[in-house]
Amino acid sequence: MSNYLAIAMVTATLKYVLTQIVQTDFSAASVSMLRPDATLIGGGPRLNIYLYQVTPNAALRNDDLPTRRGDGTLVQKAKAALELHYLFSFYGDDTHFEPQRLLGILTRTLHSEPIISQSEITDAITSFIATDPVLQQSDLAAAFERVRFTPLSLTLEEMAKIWSIFYQVPYPLSVAYVASVIQIESEDTPQTALPVLTPNVYVVPFQHPEVDQVMPKTGAGQPILPTSTLVIQGSGLRGDTTFVQLGDLVVPPATVTDTEITLPIPAALPAGIQGLQVLEQLEMGTPPQLHNGIESNIVPFVLCPVLSAPVPSAAQITITVTPIARQNQRATLLLNEATTPVPPNPAAYSFSLPPLPSDTGSLTFPISGVKGATTYFIRVQIDGATSPLDLNPLSLTFGPTVTMP
Repeated sequence: MSNYLAIAMVTATLKYVLTQIVQTDFSAASVSMLRPDATLIGGGPRLNIYLYQVTPNAALRNDDLPTRRGDGTLVQKAKAALELHYLFSFYGDDTHFEPQRLLGILTRTLHSEPIISQSEITDAITSFIATDPVLQQSDLAAAFERVRFTPLSLTLEEMAKIWSIFYQVPYPLSVAYVASVIQIESEDTPQTALPVLTPNVYVVPFQHPEVDQVMPKTGAGQPILPTSTLVIQGSGLRGDTTFVQLGDLVVPPATVTDTEITLPIPAALPAGIQGLQVLEQLEMGTPPQLHNGIESNIVPFVLCPVLSAPVPSAAQITITVTPIARQNQRATLLLNEATTPVPPNPAAYSFSLPPLPSDTGSLTFPISGVKGATTYFIRVQIDGATSPLDLNPLSLTFGPTVTMP
């Protein structure tokens, strides 16, 4: 980065370098830095340097952003990245090819040594110190980016437009070069943050866990109950520290391998549709603490409630439900006639409660219009998850059923 003298220093260094070369190869010629006009004609062979345009550098023009925080405080110094467009014009006796000889000297010099060196900048400051002592304050020599000269391929129309700005000035032999890149830095002092007391850098292999299937240990297709043990199958499931998130609960698993995790259903997990996700946490910091790391995809599963101890009466049925129903959950009681033989049109009823006002393990459903002296299959539905029902009359878990008075 350079201070505000960078542009002037590039031009001064360019004049210094070309003067040394011209004095060696064409001692009768001189080097000037003037605006092209008629006074340059007839004064002997001359190479004239003229900075005619400055444009932003497309690659680095936004390299300094952001320079300020939202409150206006300075984050880093602002830097303007510029390209300098130079017009080199050559004067002299055309019958002795003096303009062409000067053009050849310039082309050879900027092609063989297109980059301005630190020593050339330092020598240029020394040569100008008597006439322009302010250049001594330039820090262009210390800039990281070196200035490079590249010829511009201008069409005849573009060259005509450039010379049209010099009113009533005869056109001499000319070429254009661009100097890039010059970065001018502001002199503001940004606020610096305190150093990190204990830097910690952690490099870990990226292994994304993927959950393919969730089922109870009793097998695929079986309902997941509060007493079930979940089996999570997938890939990349084992990390340094592995947890499983079930709904809003984060629990450690019972067993973990790279392809399978098992864990019992937590007692605090409510019935209903739940999301499951494998979390691989990392220990970081001093002292080490667990931090969120890589997370798997989310897989839904249904935790079915289990009802017991139904107490029927003519006006209501009270049941016990596991897990307990949570506040604001929706509960529905389902009754299906279970008489034998099965009648042509078995009776079926459903009774819903409003969102529960509090957590409870006992639900009382008001009923009406139910045919009495009849046995019914009984189920409860909590947030869309229905309690299991065994329809095999020879099974020890047949039902559950309730007989209405």
